[in-house]
Amino acid sequence: MDEDNDIVLWPSGAGPEYVAARRALLERERELSRLAESVAAARRELPRGASADGYVFEEGSADLSREGGIVTTPLADLFGRHDTLVVYHLMFEPGSGQACPMCSMWVDGFRGVAAHLEQHTAFAVVAKAGAAELRRWGALRGWDGLRLLSSRHSTFNRDFGAETREGAQAPGVSVFVREDGAVRHFYSARPELSRTLTERGIDLLSPVWQVLDLLPGGRGQWYASNSYTEEG
Repeated sequence: MDEDNDIVLWPSGAGPEYVAARRALLERERELSRLAESVAAARRELPRGASADGYVFEEGSADLSREGGIVTTPLADLFGRHDTLVVYHLMFEPGSGQACPMCSMWVDGFRGVAAHLEQHTAFAVVAKAGAAELRRWGALRGWDGLRLLSSRHSTFNRDFGAETREGAQAPGVSVFVREDGAVRHFYSARPELSRTLTERGIDLLSPVWQVLDLLPGGRGQWYASNSYTEEG
């Protein structure tokens, strides 16, 4: 049985050379999908992670129209009704006034799917910048509904690879689990998979990269900017 019979991937006018090349590419895409499923299964089987109890963050509303001061929130309280928590490590140097453009693009995407994520897991954005600075940036970007937390008074960023020894911030994603009231680390990923595979480690979490990879020129040397997202 030909698996391709019901899959239309080219118009009726496509030449035989294109059809043959596209069929070959389809098989590679299938192989990639199978490998991705295998990697995801291996990820789910990771052994029990290290304890992550004791971290406390500062938090304020992303909506500047809402009154209220900054409060402290323990990591365990971020889970809500869930047993899992996904944290995006946002590069945001204290006092800089704005977060990393690429990181901001990532969080823009998370904002768009936050309601869907909430059906399965808790989600939060953590940065070294202060809670008030985070709140202002979140309001500018339209990140209402996302939990934006400052880790400035803890070693959270350093402990989970989101800060270098010199204090520079680094992006990434971490997953935590809550078991019998205790919080444990489950998984972390950085953009760099190796010295040669840079900005590929978490690109599957942003649709921008996936769409650019469909283009004839690919993603090229493009880099996100905060300027074109500003109002007006």
